[in-house]
Amino acid sequence: MSSLVMDSKRLIQEYFSALSGQPKTAMLLDKYISDPGLKEHIRQAEAAFPEYELIPIMLVAEGDLVAARCTFRGVHQGEFAGIPPAGRTVSTDFMIFYRIKDGRIAEHWMQMDTNELLSQLRS
Repeated sequence: MSSLVMDSKRLIQEYFSALSGQPKTAMLLDKYISDPGLKEHIRQAEAAFPEYELIPIMLVAEGDLVAARCTFRGVHQGEFAGIPPAGRTVSTDFMIFYRIKDGRIAEHWMQMDTNELLSQLRS
């Protein structure tokens, strides 16, 4: 396994550990992320599900790309998709790909079953 692959995978493992169950402060996000779209996504998710958890199930790396299969788990404490907070714990799986550049996440592509998440919020 190349050094680039090992470094990319290690960065994502560290990133998940640092963010999971913790406040996602601007300083913490800046340490790991240069992708403004990902930072905004995290800010929105954090507003609705403070200190949500990211639980990695599988990480696969090749070159500067890391693919992750994960579970998102959080407590609905802020408005999300027009749904007022209900205090429910929700959990759903998702897939995300990261491109690493200069030791930070430069791009991401995510696929989540938002219908599953919304159905948990509405039930």
